[in-house]
Amino acid sequence: MDAKIRLLLVDDHTLFREGLARLLEAESGLRMVGHYSSTDEALASSELGAAQVILLDFDLGETRGLEFIREARERGFAGKILMVTAGMSSADALQTLKDGASGIFLKHNPPANLITAIHRVAAGETWIEANSLDSLLGSLPGAASGKAKPQTSSALGKREQAVLKGVFEGLTNKEIAVQLDISESYVKAVLQQLFAKTGVRTRSQLVRVALEKRVAYGGAPSPEAKPEPET
Repeated sequence: MDAKIRLLLVDDHTLFREGLARLLEAESGLRMVGHYSSTDEALASSELGAAQVILLDFDLGETRGLEFIREARERGFAGKILMVTAGMSSADALQTLKDGASGIFLKHNPPANLITAIHRVAAGETWIEANSLDSLLGSLPGAASGKAKPQTSSALGKREQAVLKGVFEGLTNKEIAVQLDISESYVKAVLQQLFAKTGVRTRSQLVRVALEKRVAYGGAPSPEAKPEPET
């Protein structure tokens, strides 16, 4: 059985699309099943159903990635969709996540980061780059006035905010533990607390709920900051 992650790429910039397709095809754990310049071509292709992860540009000339996501889901595509874009508004970014995208990757970042994002999205995680978080959170209702209320059963503590920030950045439990200088088992315990407070079962759902409802994320400590010592 082919263990490679099957990719489909949709981007209307020919040089970028063909270059990226060759680069990803050269990766041992990835396989490009098709690449297309338009949403119509991709939706009509037989490769659509074979893909596990679709790499989708947001601005496709006359169409937008949002339209493709909705149409692909209506046609029964059950895989993951990773937006690979030069940029998009905060409102559009939030909408793509609500419509079922698994993450947003900005084109100016290194190819190695994209390969990491693909693997994490394929594994069921959500990929949102750290430098996109502030603008995304700032676009949510009530963010400008600072009056938004957390949508959880209780406000998040500093430790929960720190772990949530790591989840937003696409870090694994082990990476979060190293970054915050706490044990991996403690990270897992905090994640269970977050799941209970937000009523979700997976990290991907946690990210979406946090973005949609602004779950007390504002003011979370920076990656260098350490939470209070374990007790």
